[in-house]
Amino acid sequence: MTALEAVVGLIYLGAATTFVLGLHLMRSPATARRGNLLSASGMAAAILATLALVSFDDAFAITAGGWAALIGGTALGAAAGAVSARRIKMTAMPQLVSLFNAVGGGAAAIIAFPELMHRFEELDLLGASYSAIPTSVRLFVGLDILIGSITFSGSLIAAGKLQGWVSGAPIAFPGSRALLALAALTGVGSVAWLIAAPGMVPLIVLTLAALAFGILMVLPIGGADMPVVVSLLNAFTGLAVAMSGFVVGSDILIVAGGLVGASGTILTKLMADAMNRSVLSIMIGGFGTGDAPAGATMPSGGEVRRTDADDVALRLAYASKVIIVPGYGLAAAQAQREAGELGKALTERGITVFYAIHPVAGRMPGHMNVLLAEADVPYPQLLEMDDANPEFPTCDVALVVGANDVTNPAARRAGNAISGMPILDVDRARSIVVIKRSMGHGYAGLDNELYANDKTGMLFADAKKGLGEILAALKEYAV
Repeated sequence: MTALEAVVGLIYLGAATTFVLGLHLMRSPATARRGNLLSASGMAAAILATLALVSFDDAFAITAGGWAALIGGTALGAAAGAVSARRIKMTAMPQLVSLFNAVGGGAAAIIAFPELMHRFEELDLLGASYSAIPTSVRLFVGLDILIGSITFSGSLIAAGKLQGWVSGAPIAFPGSRALLALAALTGVGSVAWLIAAPGMVPLIVLTLAALAFGILMVLPIGGADMPVVVSLLNAFTGLAVAMSGFVVGSDILIVAGGLVGASGTILTKLMADAMNRSVLSIMIGGFGTGDAPAGATMPSGGEVRRTDADDVALRLAYASKVIIVPGYGLAAAQAQREAGELGKALTERGITVFYAIHPVAGRMPGHMNVLLAEADVPYPQLLEMDDANPEFPTCDVALVVGANDVTNPAARRAGNAISGMPILDVDRARSIVVIKRSMGHGYAGLDNELYANDKTGMLFADAKKGLGEILAALKEYAV
């Protein structure tokens, strides 16, 4: 080992340490920004160290064409990432995350191809059999292409569903599950084939089977399960990157991919538990009908009471504790700043304010936290479901903004699509206000029994407009 390789190895070790510390800091909104910067700094150091290695170490030298591809790809990817990150709306962030998952998985899969082609060429020159390639390399190449290709095609379908280019409703057709099983068996069988008899044919069959599996896996999954699917595909991306690290012998890729895969897997399990569902049941076929059109249906067995902004402002002005429950309706209306301003105005009046966040609120993990952070909502006011539920019985007003299935008391009863799903106990608050554009259903396609609760007043309005009117009316009441 040269001195340069030893230094680079130490930098990789330091970068891996920053990844672990960064993940640790990301466990809390208060330290998440620091954790993100720390991890990004570690990755930047690892990239610079790798560039130094290929620049000054003859054993890792690359051709002029390789440099052109490296610099061109880096510049193009960085520019595309910077522009999309600055221009994308916060409501479209789940789609962007899905596209990033697709790019990550696809890139990891592509890494395996030139590595294997290079080995094929070397063996052709020597007149040796491809079986001379170590079994471990064949195994990791197979797993890399399998997981990476599934992630690529599945994430593109997920992004299409989130963007509305593909129906958010479960899409199934006669024989779709049989095709899914066939694609899975073909993919796994192709990995075994590649290990036993490496060559172009098993490589192509494996790639096509994995791409088909990704498409067939995500198409039947409904919009309600999409946060879990995005998290699952993120975990797949990490695993694919780790496999590519084994293929090219990169410790930093193995560590970074392993951490992403592990954290994504844990998050997927937590989110599936929050919906009282297994990951397998979600992959086989989720519930959800996508974005239901606005309708005029009424929850059965109850009467819905309308309210207005003045009435809501009066209730809030004389409350001691208020809990705001944000949902996708708030995100779609981009009303996070209005929600933050309302919370700030209430806090200035001496009213205790919390924001209750369900684990699957929105369309990707942490969606609501990101939106509220953008609106400068104080971190201590953000409560996860387990911490928020004990607060509802002592809450004077629960203000629901565009959240539907995660507040539906029907989840406590058997026999419906959300039975057993843990919900926010909004119905146990002393008074309830729901801001919603219409009586349209949520993703699960169910009437929300909360709307017919005797304590509930419905303010039919766009979230941004409704919150703005409430805030304006609130200012008319003296502190």
